Amino acid sequence: MKAKGKVHKYGDNVDTDVIIPARYLNTSVPAELAEHCMEDIDKSFVENVKPGDIMVAHNNFGCGSSREHAPIAIKAAGISCVIAATFARIFYRNAINIGLPIMECREAAEKIENGDEVEVDFDSGVITNVTKGESYQAEPFPEFIKEIINKGGLLNSLK
Repeated sequence: MKAKGKVHKYGDNVDTDVIIPARYLNTSVPAELAEHCMEDIDKSFVENVKPGDIMVAHNNFGCGSSREHAPIAIKAAGISCVIAATFARIFYRNAINIGLPIMECREAAEKIENGDEVEVDFDSGVITNVTKGESYQAEPFPEFIKEIINKGGLLNSLK
């Protein structure tokens, strides 16, 4: 299982209200949420993101409310993986539950820059910055999490 794409990079404490502003929570339709993903922190995100792109952030990504709308919006916008130094625990669980791969790797979060091309190997945990010719080691997913992600989320894996 791999992902490869251009990086959209953010800083510390990107909360769920920035990922998908509360004013758009009158829907849970993924495509509608994706239209407003990151708009309060990056107005051009929706116009610039391409399917397969990768989001990178620093510490405490996904803090704030426990809504699943945030990882749904990110995934529906086309992001194939989120890499951060640390994640808020509820965001981490929600992301896995909806089938959005996320990797914790401080070195990658610090060294990867906006616009870099990055490849992630979920089986080995290796994150390769193709642009810089560097690799970083994250903890690979255990088999049960790979199965959940491969099936598109927890509910699909239980069917």
